[in-house]
Amino acid sequence: MKHIPEDKSQNSPIKKANSRTQGVGRLTIEAVLAITDIVESVHKQISPHSVVNSATEKEQLSGISGMVYRKIRSLTELVGKSIDAPLAAISKILASQPDSTSTQALLAALNGVLGDHLVLSDNPLAIPMHFRREGQTLNEVQLREVINQSNGKLLIMVHGLCMNDLQWCREGHDHGEQLAKELGMAAIYLHYNTGQHISDNGKLFASLLESLVNLSDKHLEINILAHSMGGLVSRSAFHVAQKSGHQWPELLNNLVFLGTPHHGAALEKAGNWIDLILGAHSYTAPFARLVKVRSSGITDLRYGNVQELDWYTTERFEFSGDKRLPLPLPAKVKCFAVATSATESINYPLGDGLVRIKSALGEHKDTAFDLHIPEVRKWVGTNINHMELLSEPKVYQVLKTWFEIE
Repeated sequence: MKHIPEDKSQNSPIKKANSRTQGVGRLTIEAVLAITDIVESVHKQISPHSVVNSATEKEQLSGISGMVYRKIRSLTELVGKSIDAPLAAISKILASQPDSTSTQALLAALNGVLGDHLVLSDNPLAIPMHFRREGQTLNEVQLREVINQSNGKLLIMVHGLCMNDLQWCREGHDHGEQLAKELGMAAIYLHYNTGQHISDNGKLFASLLESLVNLSDKHLEINILAHSMGGLVSRSAFHVAQKSGHQWPELLNNLVFLGTPHHGAALEKAGNWIDLILGAHSYTAPFARLVKVRSSGITDLRYGNVQELDWYTTERFEFSGDKRLPLPLPAKVKCFAVATSATESINYPLGDGLVRIKSALGEHKDTAFDLHIPEVRKWVGTNINHMELLSEPKVYQVLKTWFEIE
């Protein structure tokens, strides 16, 4: 048998695997159940089978509730227990394939649902924010090289909830890679912990973008393409950067939103109703703990919280209504929005299955909250669900046209 020498470096695959395995062992059973509930809810919402029937919005939401209730009933004996026993199946994957696509997808999902907890508990599973390409973190030398090769024209890709940078590639297509190739830009992918508050990720993202300015001796042109939650993180970053006197907001040319829940996401609102119903009765109140294992990032999606003041004084599981402060889009930046319906009708109440059309377009009945995106910079498609936004050819052609013209 070939002898493999011990790698004593802190960043070695062996160290990474051991660290991740130990991190998984510290997760509780409640967390795993919550992940199952939420992922199943997401899959149900965006499944092709969920859009061919004529179920009403009320029926769709009650379907999520029913799934959660069934899960709780079958696992009653676990309520109130905090079991930190190792999760053998997940640990095996992390130990044997620490850098595989499936493992990174699992870590992204864990961070989306429990990311704030992982950070607070200093768990090694918490994903730090970095710029990456092909799943590898870019150091300063590599970033400077990318900037020089593109003559300073950058396309920053910002993924959504429970996802990672590799998942921009769907069904063999990657909007960022294709746009970069056809339009002479360099695509750089943000990788971040989607379970943290959107405003916290906004601060980190703002600083990371400013570091690009400091690395470059060229004039930068920054473009951002953001999917789902990524759009809110990008808006938050711009807000923070302006208050902090950063340079990069003056270099931001285009900001494009794909299915971003500017005014909240239907799925998280449904989850909040489940909290309310379960907590209303003494005999079901203990079960609400399972449902409340949801990250700050997820609860921020209820109304589309972008600023710290949107959530700072509110208990995040309290059904308190929309307490956000208005935050207009950057005035000198060309902003675009793509919204879709998962059915043939643009009147489908759940939009792409997760985000309603009006929310994705930034439209609001209160003019102070309406994002006032010009009609020529909006596009609405049909028969495209939330995840298909990443691979649908029609969406790509719209993006290409916008970047070419603007």
